[in-house]
Amino acid sequence: MESLSFTDFAAASRAVLNHLHKRLGFKLWMVTRTEGDDWIVLDAEDHGYGVEPGTVFRWADSFCSEMVKGNGPRIAPHSAAVPAYAAAPIGQQVAIKAYVGLPLVRADGSLFGTLCAIDPADQPDSITDELPLVELLGGLLSTILQAELHATDEKRRAERLAAEAMTDAQTGLYNRRGWDTLLVQEEARCRRYGHSAAIIVADLDGLKLINDTRGHAAGDALIAKAADVIRACVRSNDLVARLGGDEFGILSVECDRTGAKTLFRRLRAAADAAGVAMSIGLAMREHSTGLEQACEKADQAMYDNKRARKTAST
Repeated sequence: MESLSFTDFAAASRAVLNHLHKRLGFKLWMVTRTEGDDWIVLDAEDHGYGVEPGTVFRWADSFCSEMVKGNGPRIAPHSAAVPAYAAAPIGQQVAIKAYVGLPLVRADGSLFGTLCAIDPADQPDSITDELPLVELLGGLLSTILQAELHATDEKRRAERLAAEAMTDAQTGLYNRRGWDTLLVQEEARCRRYGHSAAIIVADLDGLKLINDTRGHAAGDALIAKAADVIRACVRSNDLVARLGGDEFGILSVECDRTGAKTLFRRLRAAADAAGVAMSIGLAMREHSTGLEQACEKADQAMYDNKRARKTAST
């Protein structure tokens, strides 16, 4: 075996895919991430399928989802002979006659994604003898991944500490500069590991009226109260910032759609219970567009909610 470079997960993925293609053939080798219904290609050694990193398929359509459930072997030289693979919808989308796949797992044993390959032609039965090699390389990728995800958590904490100077004096939350800085760093992680994330934008209703009728001290107290309400609703690793005078942002990291909706409902209920009139918008990060566009969508959703709340109150 030629020397493989395992400096980090991305480099290890590239080296493993390249080596397996040279050793076993197959037109497409991939390292993927499973995230809810999405099956995200993190890296690919492609020779004819036109699949690039960042491509998203439906997890339930894949051979890998059947493999993980134990419905098919890790190496199938003639995938059409395996009922679960023959029935998988992805086989109707692309030509697949042979398959290799095995799970990549986190430290707690939960599924992160897969190392897999497909080819449009049947392969010799002897290819099943290569399973120990594929499992060895997949195990190495899982080990590197576990170490890197742990290091990533530590790096995130270090980034937050470094950004402590970029805080809003009135609320103690990150200011707009801190938000923009940490958002860029989190986007890099999302692209590298296929993490999902959610953005929530919240804007106070009627702050100008309070400032005009009750004074700026009352307005400042409302802003501080809103910050406390938001801070109490989020997880410790979520990012909360005061984006402007009466606008707040939440970045919920490694958060799927279900978790994002739960956070949205929790924030809505907490604000109402505290008597803080607040318009709220939610958007998920899309793998093809990133966090910046999610911020724009959340902001627009917030304004839609503000108009609806204003209409309902008249």
